[in-house]
Amino acid sequence: MSDDDAGQALGLVVIAIALVAAVAWGIVTAGTRMIDRSRAQNAADAAALAGVDGGAAAANAVAAANGGEVVAFDAAVGTEGITVTVEVVVGDDHAVAAASSEP
Repeated sequence: MSDDDAGQALGLVVIAIALVAAVAWGIVTAGTRMIDRSRAQNAADAAALAGVDGGAAAANAVAAANGGEVVAFDAAVGTEGITVTVEVVVGDDHAVAAASSEP
């Protein structure tokens, strides 16, 4: 082995570690986004259901209990009941859900 080859393995190891770290960071970021999206949808679903029986106040309380905030609430009265649509924000993600008392 000549002196020109000394230290080449170190460079390859550094590059390999950097690639593994980048992939791990991407996986963690994607996982976090998926969890936040799921939490937002769960909070929106629960808030919409609560809003059917308890109105906007109940929807806000349930969304807050699930780590979210209601940013839009709409209640429409139909011939057979009420339909509630909510938009909830959790972190950077938002979700929309609707629930109805109609059969």
